[in-house]
Amino acid sequence: MVAPRKNKDVENEFDLVDEAEQLSKTQIKAQMLERQKLGESLVHLGQSSLAKIPMEAELLDAVMLARKILRKKEGYRRQLQLIGKIMRHQDIAPIEQAMLNIKSAHKKLNDAFHELELLRDAILAEGDSKIEEVITDHPILDRQKLRQYVRQASKQKSENKPPKASRELFKYLKEEIGA
Repeated sequence: MVAPRKNKDVENEFDLVDEAEQLSKTQIKAQMLERQKLGESLVHLGQSSLAKIPMEAELLDAVMLARKILRKKEGYRRQLQLIGKIMRHQDIAPIEQAMLNIKSAHKKLNDAFHELELLRDAILAEGDSKIEEVITDHPILDRQKLRQYVRQASKQKSENKPPKASRELFKYLKEEIGA
């Protein structure tokens, strides 16, 4: 009778677990897959974001290699496994925190962008009353320029032309308010 094959990584990881917190092989495997997914998200980060992540040279080299072999299916899969294996022996809390910071910064930018879009739409829909309200909140804005954009946008809309004035209004708000 042939003995069943055992996953050496799972077995080695099981041996490393402290007696006080005995984890099942299933829990250990789930942690390994979680770390491998975190490693994959590192591979897909942009260069500037990746530079913000605190990691050891070995992990950085593995991530950079995975980025190079992204198109080769089997090699990429094995490289992700290697990244997960390297991460199992490291404290991933700083990496997770840096990833969270990057995601929250991106969310803040998106939220600010959407706020400007809503402000532009409100100005175009309500006209002078909204312009007065916006100028009260942001005195740096030029009332005449805002009215001009509103007039041009309504004219373009009535003539079924592209909303060039609407885009210019958004650009102006973004430059001046900088939200």
